[in-house]
Amino acid sequence: MPKENKKRGRRMEGTKRKHEEADDEQAFAQDIKRQKSTDHVDDDGRPIENGLDHVPFKQDDADENMDGAYPPMEDKPFFGMLDEEEQEYFKHADEMLETNSFDDAEQRQLFLANVWREADGKELKIANSQSCSRLMERLIQLSTPAQLKGLFQKFYGNFVHLMTHRFASHCCEALFTHSAPVVTTELLSRSKKSKKDSDEADGDSKEPEQPMEQYFLDTMTEIEGSIGFLMTDRFASHVLRVLLIVLSGEPLESSANKQLMQSKKKESIKVDGKEKSEEKKNNRTVPESFSKALEKLLSESIAGLDTEKLRALATTPNGNPTLQLLLRLELSHFGKQRAKEESSVIRTLLPDDPITEDCGSAAFINAMIYDATGSRLIETLVESAPAKLFKNIYTTIFKERLPSYARNDIASFVACRILERLGKDELFAAHELIVPKIPSLLERNRTNIVRTLIERCTVRGIDTKAIAVNVQATWDTPDGFEIKKLLKIDSAPDSQQTSDNTTTQPPSKPTPSQAAPEPTKTHFNLLAQAMLLVPGALSALVLDSLTLLDGPTLVHTAKDPIASRTLQHALTTPNASIIAVRKLVQRFYGRVAELALDKAASHVIDCVWAGTHGLAFIRERIAEELAEEEAALRESVCGRAVWRNWKMDVYKRRRAEWVHMSRVKASNDGFQSFSELEDAKRRGRREEERERNAGEGKDGAGAGRKKSALELARERHVRNKAARAKKVAGAGGGEKA
Repeated sequence: MPKENKKRGRRMEGTKRKHEEADDEQAFAQDIKRQKSTDHVDDDGRPIENGLDHVPFKQDDADENMDGAYPPMEDKPFFGMLDEEEQEYFKHADEMLETNSFDDAEQRQLFLANVWREADGKELKIANSQSCSRLMERLIQLSTPAQLKGLFQKFYGNFVHLMTHRFASHCCEALFTHSAPVVTTELLSRSKKSKKDSDEADGDSKEPEQPMEQYFLDTMTEIEGSIGFLMTDRFASHVLRVLLIVLSGEPLESSANKQLMQSKKKESIKVDGKEKSEEKKNNRTVPESFSKALEKLLSESIAGLDTEKLRALATTPNGNPTLQLLLRLELSHFGKQRAKEESSVIRTLLPDDPITEDCGSAAFINAMIYDATGSRLIETLVESAPAKLFKNIYTTIFKERLPSYARNDIASFVACRILERLGKDELFAAHELIVPKIPSLLERNRTNIVRTLIERCTVRGIDTKAIAVNVQATWDTPDGFEIKKLLKIDSAPDSQQTSDNTTTQPPSKPTPSQAAPEPTKTHFNLLAQAMLLVPGALSALVLDSLTLLDGPTLVHTAKDPIASRTLQHALTTPNASIIAVRKLVQRFYGRVAELALDKAASHVIDCVWAGTHGLAFIRERIAEELAEEEAALRESVCGRAVWRNWKMDVYKRRRAEWVHMSRVKASNDGFQSFSELEDAKRRGRREEERERNAGEGKDGAGAGRKKSALELARERHVRNKAARAKKVAGAGGGEKA
């Protein structure tokens, strides 16, 4: 039975939405509801749940405010569709670029030129095509500046529609990202450009006359008036954040910016054989016009939005990241004084000055701290707020509630940012409040707050003994600290034996309720690694507990993909004594080759070389075990890596050179390697045999053989020593006479 056609939203009146877009929007809404109800953690380990009640963002309010910000739907152009022959050609081109099926770079450039020639006039169709939009992204990655400028010209006049399209938005994002370095290159070379280069550029009819800077400015002019809608659009909000980063000159591939620019489900479109650009990882030089355009965009983004509607954006999945970026860019690029302006983002968001416990700003901050989405905005506020504003908020709101924040699964992330911002005196006061709660925090799996407290106390020079005492009290037993509970590992199966000394059957795999979830296990191991980096009681607690583990359990830990990293830190940390390292490595004797063949444990064997600094005889013992299993190691990828890192080819062919290298790099000339001990024993046996044969009046079994270089050198040394003694004796007799 056909369903009734329903109109949704004020902008939809008098229009007909395609069935595909309606179904997609409905599926997205259901996906959001499903995520809030069933998902437990996001990429950062945050549970996706709401703590306190907050004012939800209403789409009706957004529609009232955004009226006229977006062109009516009947004005949205239709760019046409590719025919079957064109789709087949472009799909084949996409496959060739994806696999880099070319003999050399020149052949690929010729192929790209042909594809661009075939796509001339069809760029908008390709960008809006579900099957061919990936080709456009790959073409943009491999395009020259002239081709990128030509694509800007093709897109000009349709950027608002393209940015809000499901597939074309990714093409706009790629175009902005790969065109940003061109602006910097042209800006730096503009003053150095010679007359000859100018003539060559003028002679190239295909090269656009205006610089890349102007194309970005024209794009900004085009989307003016639509910023309010683009901030909350499902697809356009990501493109708008990319444009903000480009205008600011910040790195395009930094971890912080990537989280704001890209969705978690974004498909990675790459080209094999393409060289990675280092320009995107560093700050870029941008023209002055970009700073003015950024300031204008910041002002326009909140134009017409009062405090209530701006705060409503903080709880939306698309508006919150954009609001974070606007707040950070405003405070970092235009100075702290901008926070005092009435039209600024932060002043609109928090209009009360000063903030008191009973004001609306304090109520908003308290609500957002416990909100899974809004807490990220509070983190940005804590990191970027001017010192005076942060001190006001910390004294009024954060200080007394910090232990409560630390216990909450969402607010604990805000508490970490607060600890990173505090000075030494304030951090010590927070340390006194949080340290007694450490056992309960670890039982609640709040490792992030404990790890941050350890790291900040180390930086600020605050004693961490109290932290070590409370961590030990969490899993203290009569036999000592239970390190296995900290690392979330179980006893090794082969460590459980029956009374008749026969190994029992390995226990069944623990059920999900028994085994710690992987994210939880990772965070606890990160805590242990942070403890190993702190000299004193914290590192000693972990190291002493590891050395008390039995051999099978330690081998089992080395093979664990997560816990093995803690073991690697234990072997290489400068806080580990030679005795502790020796005890750890000795547990691996007899199973070194087995560990070298394991994907995770092979990294532990690599760290043994760095950890045995000053223990060259242990390196010799490990190398002997590796040499015995050469065939198995060479057949394994992990084994070959260990063989190469330990320089075992040198050990097999030039043993003396390997021993010398091991001793010199270990800085332990006082230690004697096993090879030297064996050589000394062999020399002693040969000398005893020679003396016995000489006493019996025999020439010996090897009388007719040629003497070795070592024996000749030894005889020469004896003769020189006798000559020197004779000379000294003669000189003494002359003086006496």
